[in-house]
Amino acid sequence: MKAGIVGLPNVGKSTLFNCLSNAKAQSANFPFCTIEPNIGVVNVPDPRINKLEELVKPERVQMATVDIVDIAGLVKGASKGEGLGNQFLANIRECNAIIHVLRCFDNDNIVHVDGSVNPIRDKETIDIELQLKDLETVEKRLEKVNRAAKTGNKEAQVEKAFLDRIREALLQAKSARTVVPQNADEEALMEDFQLITTKPVLYVCNVDEESAATGNQYVDQVRELVKDENAEVIVLAVGTEADITELETYEERQMFLEDLGLKEPGSSVLIRAAYKLLKQQTYFTAGVKEVRAWTINIGDTAPKAAGVIHTDFEKGFIRAEVIAYEDFAYYGSEAKVKEAGKLRVEGKDYIVKDGDIMHFRFNV
Repeated sequence: MKAGIVGLPNVGKSTLFNCLSNAKAQSANFPFCTIEPNIGVVNVPDPRINKLEELVKPERVQMATVDIVDIAGLVKGASKGEGLGNQFLANIRECNAIIHVLRCFDNDNIVHVDGSVNPIRDKETIDIELQLKDLETVEKRLEKVNRAAKTGNKEAQVEKAFLDRIREALLQAKSARTVVPQNADEEALMEDFQLITTKPVLYVCNVDEESAATGNQYVDQVRELVKDENAEVIVLAVGTEADITELETYEERQMFLEDLGLKEPGSSVLIRAAYKLLKQQTYFTAGVKEVRAWTINIGDTAPKAAGVIHTDFEKGFIRAEVIAYEDFAYYGSEAKVKEAGKLRVEGKDYIVKDGDIMHFRFNV
């Protein structure tokens, strides 16, 4: 599962990517400096794993990760191949969620591709390009489906009606995610269409250092614009985050954050939000050899979760021994949790909860 960073050129995408992944995507003051998409495998900050490490004292610790893709900047006309349009749109299509970076700071030294700072216009530019690409996809599909629908093919008629609804929304400059599938058939079709504007989106307002804690008027405009989208807005001073990552010690970083009025780096907030955006959650295994966070999809059953460790665990699943994270943190050890009667045995239908500490019994 991958989250792609998108935005116009020079809004801070590559600098943000570098902060998140410590990879070194080229970051320069001119458009199209990121031509190949860069992929960073990023640790998901989670205070729970620190607590488990403190209690269990394992030989090693493995955190959950999320894949972040740095995609080069889109420009007007990308849907028609302007700039490096087709390539960028293909890269976005391969991602499961979108992190949309908007420039919300004034700086005469950093060129804006459209000549002035206006995050509302910038958002609309990107939205329109993605919607136009989806409209092209929908119309091509309709050409094929219309012929079958005219012959009385029921499946084709259902698909045509759904495509017509999506087309109408796109023509009104609305994203495909605003069209809600009415039944299981439409849900399956929506997944099959692979439209870019159905992907969940998270907005990152890139602000100056003074606005890192409270935001500014540009951020207020963005929040007002997206209030009906059911999308999260994160405020981040990307340049400042880059400075924080250069500091050597944890203490220095904390002092820097305190001076800004922040409890933790904004990048940590963003990584967790991206993880959630991808509908992912964590369960833990905790032993003296290793404390590890495992990534699963929200709603996965115990056998599915076991399969993330090894396919044999899923195939031969017998049961799962489960401890809630809060109980482990409170009692301090597996032995004490058992004494308190807080260890549960769960079967194949158990839906794993975020933070569960699990041990699987299996037989192959």
